[in-house]
Amino acid sequence: MMNIITVLQNQYSKASSILVLRFVALFFGVFFSSAQLFPQTNSPQSAKTQGSRSIMLEDVFRLKRVSAPAISPDGKMIAYVVGTVDKTANRTMTDIWLVTAAADGKWQEPKPLIATPAQESNPQWSPDGKTLSYISSASGAAQIYLFDMEKSTSRQLTNHYTGAQQQRFSPDGTMIAFISSVYPDLSPKDFSTRAFMDSQFFNSQRDESLSNSKMKAQIFDKLLYRHWDSWTDFKRAHLFVVPVGASTEAIPRDLTPGDRDAVPSSSTFSAGDDFAWSPDSKELAYTASPLPQREEAWTTNHDIFTVNAQTGASKQITTNPAADAYPRYSPDGKSIAYRAQSTPGFEADKWDIALYDRTSGKITTPTKQWDYSADQIEWASNGKSIIAEVQEQGEAVLFAVPLEAGKPALKLTSQGTASGLSVSSNGMIAFAHSTLTRPNEVMTMKLVDKSGDLKPATQVTNTNTAMFNELILGEVTKLYFQGAKVRNQAWMVRPVNFDSNRKYPIVVMIHGGPQSAWLNSWSNRWNMQVWAAQGYIVLAPNPTGSTGFGQAFVNGVSKNWGGTPYTDIMRAVEYASKTYSFIDTSKMAAAGASYGGYMVNWIATQNKQFKTLVTHCGVYNFHSMYGTTDEVWFEEWEHGKPWETENFDEFSPHKYAKDITTPMLVVHTGRDYRVPLQEGMQLFTALQRRNVPSKLLYIPDEGHWVLKPQNSEFWHTTIFDWLASYLKKP
Repeated sequence: MMNIITVLQNQYSKASSILVLRFVALFFGVFFSSAQLFPQTNSPQSAKTQGSRSIMLEDVFRLKRVSAPAISPDGKMIAYVVGTVDKTANRTMTDIWLVTAAADGKWQEPKPLIATPAQESNPQWSPDGKTLSYISSASGAAQIYLFDMEKSTSRQLTNHYTGAQQQRFSPDGTMIAFISSVYPDLSPKDFSTRAFMDSQFFNSQRDESLSNSKMKAQIFDKLLYRHWDSWTDFKRAHLFVVPVGASTEAIPRDLTPGDRDAVPSSSTFSAGDDFAWSPDSKELAYTASPLPQREEAWTTNHDIFTVNAQTGASKQITTNPAADAYPRYSPDGKSIAYRAQSTPGFEADKWDIALYDRTSGKITTPTKQWDYSADQIEWASNGKSIIAEVQEQGEAVLFAVPLEAGKPALKLTSQGTASGLSVSSNGMIAFAHSTLTRPNEVMTMKLVDKSGDLKPATQVTNTNTAMFNELILGEVTKLYFQGAKVRNQAWMVRPVNFDSNRKYPIVVMIHGGPQSAWLNSWSNRWNMQVWAAQGYIVLAPNPTGSTGFGQAFVNGVSKNWGGTPYTDIMRAVEYASKTYSFIDTSKMAAAGASYGGYMVNWIATQNKQFKTLVTHCGVYNFHSMYGTTDEVWFEEWEHGKPWETENFDEFSPHKYAKDITTPMLVVHTGRDYRVPLQEGMQLFTALQRRNVPSKLLYIPDEGHWVLKPQNSEFWHTTIFDWLASYLKKP
């Protein structure tokens, strides 16, 4: 999925999951306890207005970036990551902070726990809560470190040549499992110390040989030789375990040797740490990539496997030809919950919650009649329900899904975007939460109190409150309007110091995906508040293909990229311009990235209403896109195979280049292998040869997203200057 929004919301991690409301009228009445079919339309979201100044681009870099909360087993401590932008060093530094509950249950002032010049991330608690594991780059490659909470000291656990990521304690606290990418033919063939040391040596020797060789030619005999922003060299992400009591000389054991990944190679199929320990610490469940390996570029099939932590003996427990992923053992160890799709080849299919009975092998799907798509899932501590992150009508909320038949799902949050779900053994849950007017802060809630009622969420951090007390933000309105076929939703953000008697230029933002959505969440890049502060009305529609409005709505974009979604977007513009007299329809622009960039390119061939257009890493030519993108399954589902699909390029912008007259800013990056550079180059060449006013902003050292602070600053200022030259002229 070409989704730029989700990665920026979560700093990555996670690809936007698809949520669905297929039989809305029936199940909102029967299955949900607190959801509304349609929220109140055209309702404004309050924004702080008593500050002294408008929000500026520089504020985005000044803000602390909160993520990855991890609640201790007793629910009394939360470790989380705080990112700080160092623009001079052109990177974002990450430290681990801690917030602790006092004796009266109130949360105390958070404090930095591990703050060094290195990068620290992914805090994870030991079962007894006495040790915090985390990943640090202090020794070079990312390694696992252990922080003793009583002694306030850290020690390095692993010294793995290929590094360590996504560590998780075993429930008995004696081992840690982690992921490391190695050359599959050099993975150890047994659990002996000699085999592991040989593997480490030969992996390092091959890397050094490739790095030092003056001859850089390579031969490939299968696809997925490059992915997202790097060439794979066909390394495989393997699952390792290492004893916790050992020193840096501890010898990890590779539980998944061979030419296969033990976690999804694509974030599209990932919801976080895609493996889990059994409660008795005897086995792990993990998500295996497709077989045969040569088909992984064009198939979405993933399966759940279990592996014995001592012997390495593995067992496949799912055979679904679509994607199964993200296994989680029940607290009593009797079941494994996981996310499951049902349509092979379709990455944006609904993600159900499935249950595997470890005794009988029977698989059930408690959400089969529930038209939501589950992103991250975690068991409630009592084992009676599963907490799920889902999208709903432009929000990303939490539900508790009961496993008892006929019992309604409980909606835990109603607005904003919840992410990074963490559950304690005493029923407390922690998560990060943001809106279009506030970046992430850590929040907690108790699933139920003694009376059985839901306790409201409590905000436990105020990382950026002082800065926001200075700022004036634009008012946010959630709109509903009639699209091409059904009612659509959009967000509108007014400029700072808005005056209803004035006329304002409008910028239409178009999201990526296409199976994605503009959510009620803070973004460090496509930030609607910062764009609106330039003096524009920002309109961000969720057209056909957007997630959170029913699977039929999601499905409607495939093989229809320039059809219904385009009409929906233009209906949004028409509705806003007729409804709000302060919109200046003579000064309109559109901007988007990935699929949003495609749609901007398509608009350029179909529409003359816009003064200017900004396209970032957008698809321009369906033929060249098919032949050069990394995940071929996406193109084959969305458009088909070019040599066998009638009207394959019906909606390809390159066919209609002769009709483009609108000035365009084309942005493309050098390491984008999802929508490769030639897409932007072809468009820019056509614009230049046709004498259409245009510029190409080329950023060689970025992938599909612009993440480095200095690049991001230049990206913003270039776009804002371009827009101003067309929208702010008298």
